[in-house]
Amino acid sequence: MPVVCFGAWAIGGSNWGATDDDAAVRAIQVAIDCGMNAIDTAPVYGFGHSERVVARAIQGRRDRVIVMTKVGLRWDESHGDAFFETVDAHGKTLTVRRNATPASVRLEVERSLERLGVETLDLVQVHWPDLKTPISDTMWALVELRAQGKLREIGVSNFTVAIMKEAQRVLDEVPLASDQPKYNLVSREIE
Repeated sequence: MPVVCFGAWAIGGSNWGATDDDAAVRAIQVAIDCGMNAIDTAPVYGFGHSERVVARAIQGRRDRVIVMTKVGLRWDESHGDAFFETVDAHGKTLTVRRNATPASVRLEVERSLERLGVETLDLVQVHWPDLKTPISDTMWALVELRAQGKLREIGVSNFTVAIMKEAQRVLDEVPLASDQPKYNLVSREIE
């Protein structure tokens, strides 16, 4: 995994305001052509919009890029603990919930494959811990999807060391491929 990748949160729009999809596609394509080889997105980034923009950008370049997405945050159902409220592109208020149940994980992977227009996701990370769902249930669902060829690697984002250790214990010989802590130019608390 590269240390630096293209983060596709902002191209989802919503909280970031209006975005120019064509400019985002061009930026990603130029980055790939210049050697950037990884894109990090998630369904919750613009409620699927970011993944659809990434799909446009990687057409004809799929073999040159690592496609990473996430599971575990849902805005389209009432199951799970409320995580935050936001608005969609039409101004509708939505409650985003933590939901890493096996059924939700399976559905999210299928939807991401479709939105991204790929047959296999290179990395799927659990976006945030879902403390109501045993991590073993979540990890086993991801292992099954990996065995089906729908994803290559399994990772986590925003997990504590203790939960990461439990996830790796469950995964056994399947390596936990990534940990993406909350860290960027603004959020630098881990320094």
